[in-house]
Amino acid sequence: RVVASQLRNVARSRWLLGYTLLLLVATVLLIRFGGSGARALLSLVNLVLLLLPLVSVVFGTLYVYNAREFIELLLAQPVGRGATYFGLFGGLALPLIGALLVGVGGPLAVQAAAEPAVVRPLVTLLAIGVLLTLVFSAFALCVAVFFEERSRGFGAALLVWLGCTVVYDGLSLLVLTVFRDYPLETPVLVLSFLNPVDLGRIVLLLTFDVSALMGYTGTIFARFFGSAGGIVAAFLMLLVCAVVPLLVGLRWFRRKDF
Repeated sequence: RVVASQLRNVARSRWLLGYTLLLLVATVLLIRFGGSGARALLSLVNLVLLLLPLVSVVFGTLYVYNAREFIELLLAQPVGRGATYFGLFGGLALPLIGALLVGVGGPLAVQAAAEPAVVRPLVTLLAIGVLLTLVFSAFALCVAVFFEERSRGFGAALLVWLGCTVVYDGLSLLVLTVFRDYPLETPVLVLSFLNPVDLGRIVLLLTFDVSALMGYTGTIFARFFGSAGGIVAAFLMLLVCAVVPLLVGLRWFRRKDF
């Protein structure tokens, strides 16, 4: 019931409609001017890796703050905090996943009917998009539960996104430059496992077999696990990246004094 109630609220959001239309227009334009479904999929990699985490963590944080009165009303009823928390998560993540499937999956599914070769990369792209949405929706719940003030929560949400996209690349480059005389395979693998965005990038580039774009971290990852093993390991770690912050947020939610 909590999920159904939140789904109705989020479905009426203009943010969600605009997000869906943005994905739909971008995908259609890339297919139209890209020349083939495979090129459009490759062009969509950056959109999936950058836009989806940003929208998920920012929209999710604001969504929880706006639902504060509803949360307090639920907690005054005989409803468990665990049910309330997971209901909020489902009401947030499912509409975002639906927007991804409609905006990106719809046009590409039509293209895949004419190009069967893009079916596997399409499924991988959508799977990575779904997992990144779950991961950063869980981060959004953690941030909104931990920070009482909306401004601090919004800033923390942006820092989470910047840390996984911009700061991570700078940190990786710094480590590789400063410690270039030492064996760096293990630290590089650890850094890759700690960043869901980089894991998604590695999986997509392994699927598209574009070794020139993988970079040092992706090359080490593929060399250590292999192509198929690397994809499986990255998918499993993405699931862990979604479950861990979700459980941490649940712990904070149960202890929070509303």
